[in-house]
Amino acid sequence: MSVTPQAPLALASWPYLGPEQLLPSRSRQVCLTCHWFRHHADADSLPLLSCQWHQALICHGDHLTQRCPRWIEPLLVGGGWCPEAS
Repeated sequence: MSVTPQAPLALASWPYLGPEQLLPSRSRQVCLTCHWFRHHADADSLPLLSCQWHQALICHGDHLTQRCPRWIEPLLVGGGWCPEAS
């Protein structure tokens, strides 16, 4: 699957991930540390948290306590470390 960068306005139209896609996680394997996680600012400078794999938004707070079955270690994909988590 090829992932292309999206403009923040296009992201605002994405659906939100629901509990049927996300799994509770008590480890470091959460959305925030996933290769597919991104964050952007919308037109009002509010943060939009997104999953590029699902092409969906993530509710605030879920990125810290949830993950999906597609969670991938950032270093395994060759993209380097996760700057969003710093």
